[in-house]
Amino acid sequence: MNNIPRPYRVAIVGAGPAAMYAAEQLLEQREFDMEIDLFERLPTPWGLVRAGVAPDHPEKKLVVDRQFAFILNRPQIRFFGNVEIGNHARHSELAEWYDALFYAIGADSDTRLGIPGENELQGCWAAREFVAWYNGHPGYSHLDFDLSGKRAVIVGNGNVALDVARILTLPIETLEKTDIADYALAALRASNIEEVVLLGRRGHLQGAFNNPELEELEHIPGVDIVVDADDLPVANEVVMDGADWATKRKAKTLFRLARKPPTPGNKRIRFRFLSSPVELLGDDRVTQVLVVSNHLVHDENGRLQARVTEEEYLLDTGLVFRAIGYRGTPFPGLPFDDSHGVIENDKGRVVEHGKPVAGVYVTGWIKRGAKGVIGSNKKCARETVSCFFEDIANDRIARSHFSREEIQALLAARQPNLVDKGAWKKIDHHERSAGRLQQRPRIKMTAIDEMLSVARNH
Repeated sequence: MNNIPRPYRVAIVGAGPAAMYAAEQLLEQREFDMEIDLFERLPTPWGLVRAGVAPDHPEKKLVVDRQFAFILNRPQIRFFGNVEIGNHARHSELAEWYDALFYAIGADSDTRLGIPGENELQGCWAAREFVAWYNGHPGYSHLDFDLSGKRAVIVGNGNVALDVARILTLPIETLEKTDIADYALAALRASNIEEVVLLGRRGHLQGAFNNPELEELEHIPGVDIVVDADDLPVANEVVMDGADWATKRKAKTLFRLARKPPTPGNKRIRFRFLSSPVELLGDDRVTQVLVVSNHLVHDENGRLQARVTEEEYLLDTGLVFRAIGYRGTPFPGLPFDDSHGVIENDKGRVVEHGKPVAGVYVTGWIKRGAKGVIGSNKKCARETVSCFFEDIANDRIARSHFSREEIQALLAARQPNLVDKGAWKKIDHHERSAGRLQQRPRIKMTAIDEMLSVARNH
């Protein structure tokens, strides 16, 4: 149809789920030939599949890992790991080297609580940091979480909050069979935590968790799931006019849990709804959380909103996690919407001053905000990639004069420790082989120098 002198040359910044689904969408169509370069600042791909999915969910990792490995192995794709855009190459340079750029850089920050003591006292962390730590992310492996106290408090009750609560209370024998980082395994083995309290700002019907994740907590040996009946408006039946099926299912699970008597000696995961932290107390470290009780009222638009009451109480704790949302951060050279924590875009086309930036696109959390599951990125990528093909059809894509060989030579000169597909496979093989010796899926290397040594010397 079109007299194309060579395949379209595309760079994707990021190598997590959003990036891999974008690569898949680019290659699935048959009208245009594609050559794709994946850039990742770590030596390892897969993003939050590797550093975000809980280690006791190996089945999720296995399925996605196989799918992404199949995509990465396609001959049209090159992998440039251990390359940081903004350091080894700038956005303006990529725009010259490639016909189109796709940014799939995720959300590497989080929403703050905005309460006194949050920034001043030690012991308050983002759940995002804890998740990256126990999953062996090299950028977080140095962190030191104080697990010596008996109670941890998590602000928020989404799936990430439930993951953190579960990891803090799982039997060590269960964790020993996973790919959790070895240093995290050692720390959790010595943990004194007996109770995890999840604070939800709104009511049980607005809980951000999914029911399968809630039900999973019931099956942790030696752990009681406590739902204070006072937090539920009706403890013996579900009265939810207009609630959808998923909400009713979650509520039924909560009502069932509220009726269960606790087992003496068990650890506890306690749900407290209609509760908001208003201050963290302590001298140098957090020792208490001041919590205010809320009630729900309808706003002028008919939506339920949490409003504080005069009832307050204190929770003793030395460890607080905020789990109220991931958030994107600005990227050099690209317009940023600070109010939503995303790169400014229209359906995936990057927009600056109201006009599309030719040949530059976003997909994943940095496009739509930190919401959805891994699979949500597929639909998101499809929308973005369709914009790219529409721009090709309307002759909006300027072709680069750089060859693939020139790009590779430039990158190799700037980053001698570049990790390509072959080097990543050596790292992957090493981790899996070490895991087999201990009957674990893999033993992750958590230091970049260690990864690069394996990549070079195998």
